[in-house]
Amino acid sequence: MTGTLVNVIAVLTGGTIGLLIGSRMPEKYSKVFFHVVGLFTLVLGLSMAIKTNEPLLVIFSLILGVLSGTLLDLQSRLDNLSNRLKNRFKISGNRFSEGLVVAFLLYCMGSLTVLGAIEEGMGGTPKLFYLKSLMDGFSSIVLASTLGVGVLFSALPLLLYQGSLTLIASFAAGSLSGSMVNELSAVGGILLVALGFDILEIKRFHVINMLPALIFIVILTSLFANHA
Repeated sequence: MTGTLVNVIAVLTGGTIGLLIGSRMPEKYSKVFFHVVGLFTLVLGLSMAIKTNEPLLVIFSLILGVLSGTLLDLQSRLDNLSNRLKNRFKISGNRFSEGLVVAFLLYCMGSLTVLGAIEEGMGGTPKLFYLKSLMDGFSSIVLASTLGVGVLFSALPLLLYQGSLTLIASFAAGSLSGSMVNELSAVGGILLVALGFDILEIKRFHVINMLPALIFIVILTSLFANHA
């Protein structure tokens, strides 16, 4: 769990710096940073998504995922939780939920998350998580300066998600094929593309409702993918 803890500390540190910068930053610069984040998210997502070798499995996982997420109403549940946190901690601003969701997805949807969890779960030095921590730390500066304190709160789901993956990998790393990791990254990339459209206010997607696709792609890949 060392790598994940370092990652969380990097996000909290970078987010704090971003909040301090953001409070002194003119609005026109904040908008520019925000556009850059959206464009970067689109490019990152596309670069991950096009690497799929099993497009049909990716499509089916997305369909099953969004149906499940919509049925469970995950987006509304998260929005309600975010509002309760805002009220509990007396947080001002209307982008708390967006900051939490955007930061969490950016930090957790990349292949580095899965590969880093496998590396540390198998007892190796978490070099990938250290690299990811550096990247996330700088990203959190930009995100927090534009989206606010919700970015700092994303450290909690980051800890739970990435830490859980590491613990799972410590027991099942041998059963995670390269195909699973690749397709999981591809689905994550598509979620980032949807998020990028959302950030740039091109099209509103309920990205949280799509998250179960990450579970379905692992199941479908294990059942139907060519592991040769």
